[in-house]
Amino acid sequence: MDRLRYSVSLVTQGKHRFYTLTVPSEVLARTCFVTTRDEDPIAGFQRVLDKTRAQQIADYIDSGLGTIPSSIVLSAQPDADLQVIGRGKTIEFNDTKKAFLVLDGQHRVYGFSLAKTSLRVPAVIYNGLSRRDESRLFIDINTKQRPVPNELLLDIKRLAEYENDTEQLLREIYDFFATNPGSPLFSTLSPSAKAAGKISRVTFNAAVKPLVPIFSEANPESAYTALSGYLQAFLSCASEVKLDPHLANPTVFRAIIALFPEVAQRVKDRYGATYSVAHFHEVLEPILPRMKQSQFSSPGNSPKVLLDDLAKVLKRTFTL
Repeated sequence: MDRLRYSVSLVTQGKHRFYTLTVPSEVLARTCFVTTRDEDPIAGFQRVLDKTRAQQIADYIDSGLGTIPSSIVLSAQPDADLQVIGRGKTIEFNDTKKAFLVLDGQHRVYGFSLAKTSLRVPAVIYNGLSRRDESRLFIDINTKQRPVPNELLLDIKRLAEYENDTEQLLREIYDFFATNPGSPLFSTLSPSAKAAGKISRVTFNAAVKPLVPIFSEANPESAYTALSGYLQAFLSCASEVKLDPHLANPTVFRAIIALFPEVAQRVKDRYGATYSVAHFHEVLEPILPRMKQSQFSSPGNSPKVLLDDLAKVLKRTFTL
């Protein structure tokens, strides 16, 4: 059996000792394995591998732009027969398919096996761990490290030049609402983090994304103007009947935005493509008096219920 050698650094953190090194990605692909709970209900602790996610990693590597700077965390197994040589600066192990159990980075390792390109990848290797120790490390790695919030990722995608056309349109509409003092959402938005009583980019995008085909011929400012006029009219009509629509509630916001196409179509039928606050007000004015406060203050988790209620009232108030 072939033996592989790599230069390492020994790191001690509290009671833990491990080796840091870089390893060719194809070596990791053929010497590492995972044990899932489905495969081994007694000793397995990893998630089931997602081939789609792994293929995305492989495509990223093969694009020529890919970089994997974070370490793959491994536990040396008996099959590795890991030995420290050369005054502790080198390790040697068997080139075998079950040399290392993956504690963190299973989808990256799977991606390496699907990629055509080889990378030199950082790795951390623990040696001599019991299954209890491996499980505890897995828990620590996956509970102590907090992922970057989706709100922040959306907020910085422009800087990274990672936006697609839809994401760019949604960001520009959101930014109009966030920066225009006359916007009905001016004080209700939180661009880069979740906040109580605020609408995040994640909530906004989930609500407005279904409308993107409607705005395909419009620029972001025109889309903002139409949506802003609609929301101003909605809030005005609600205020007139002393109704608090709880607009910052994600369920309510998504329901109200989902009603926009029907209301906009009524405006267009009556007044042509002139989406002013006054025209939206004319269509919405008969609706809000027929709604109950509880429908907005306790909307549940699905916007469909409130949307259906609003749409039913809109149909009942239709006149030629």
